[in-house]
Amino acid sequence: MNDVAPAPALSPKDFASDQEVRWCPGCGDYAVLKAMQKTLAEIGATTEKTVFVSGIGCAARLPYYIASYGFHSIHGRAPAIATGVKLANPELDVWVITGDGDGLSIGGNHLLHVLRRNVDLQILLFNNETYGLTKGQASPTSRVGTRSPSTPRGSIAGPVSAVAFALGAGARFVARSVDTAQAHLPAVLIRAHQHSGASFVEIFQNCIVYNDDVFADFTARDIAADAQVLVEHGQPLIFGKEKNRALRLDAGTLRIEAVTIGANGASKSDVLVHDETNLALATMLAAMKPPDLPVALGVLYCDPAPSYERSVMAQIDEATSRMPSRDLNGLLRQGHTWTVKA
Repeated sequence: MNDVAPAPALSPKDFASDQEVRWCPGCGDYAVLKAMQKTLAEIGATTEKTVFVSGIGCAARLPYYIASYGFHSIHGRAPAIATGVKLANPELDVWVITGDGDGLSIGGNHLLHVLRRNVDLQILLFNNETYGLTKGQASPTSRVGTRSPSTPRGSIAGPVSAVAFALGAGARFVARSVDTAQAHLPAVLIRAHQHSGASFVEIFQNCIVYNDDVFADFTARDIAADAQVLVEHGQPLIFGKEKNRALRLDAGTLRIEAVTIGANGASKSDVLVHDETNLALATMLAAMKPPDLPVALGVLYCDPAPSYERSVMAQIDEATSRMPSRDLNGLLRQGHTWTVKA
C-alpha cells in the first residue's frame, strides 16, 4: 500500500482568487480581505471545504476574492442561504459576509433567527455606518445627526448597536475588531472559527468615500490606546497608553466607569476582570462608547451551546432508527398497481 503524502499547508496567497479586487482605493475592505486570507491559512483551511456566502453591498463582493466556493446572494438573505448550505453538508466551513445595511435592515430578521438557532457559521458584519454601494445614505447604524442623501438635515433615528442586537438575539459568541487591526482581527476570527455554533463578529470598517473617519474617535493612532480596551477572558480590563486606566463597576449605580488607577481611591483590586461567559457584563461592554468610556474590542461573550445543524442531524438519526428498514422498490410497488400497454 502506497503512503499518500499529506497536502502542503496553504499560505494566505493561496486563498487569493484570480478576480480583480474592485473596491475604492483606501477602502477598509482591503484590510479585512487580507486578514481573512491570513486567518484561513492559519486555521489550516482548504479551498474545497470552505464556503463564503454574502448578501448585497460593498462587503458582499468578498467571496469573489477568496479562492473557495461561494455565493453572492440577495439582499439580506445570506444567513438563510448559509443555513441551507450548512444543513446540506455540516462538514463544510461556512462564513457569512454582511454589512450594517444588508444585515441589520432588510436582513435583520434572517440575522436574528440564524443567531438564535445557533447554526455553526462565522458571521462577519462589516460596519461602516453607511450604505456605501448606493452612494452614502444613512444606514441602521448611522448616528443621530448623520447628514446623507437620505437624511440631508441629519438622521433623527437612534442607531442600532450590532453587538447589542446579536446578544439580544441569543448569540453564543459575540466579538468586535477593527479593519486595520492586522494583529487583533485575525486573532478574533480564529476564535470565532474555533467556536461551535453561530459566531458573530462586528468589524468597524472605514468607508473612505462616503463616511471617512467615522470611527476616528477611537481608532485614530494618537488616541486609540486611550479610547479602546482590548478584552481578554480572565484578564483585568486595563487600557491607556500608560496602562493606568481601568474599568470598574460603580457599586451605587451598578454601571461601568473608567478610572485612573491610584487616583481618587481607585486601586487595582477595584478593576473589573473580563468574564466572557457573563452575559450581563458583555451587554455593558457592548454599550460603552467615547468620550466617557473606551470601545470594547475582542471577544465580548462566549458561552457555547449545541449547534443547530448537529441537533437537526441527531433528530433525523433518532427518527430513522425508530423506523423499520424498508425496501424502496417494494414501496413503489405496494398497493394498487397496473401495467400500461401500448
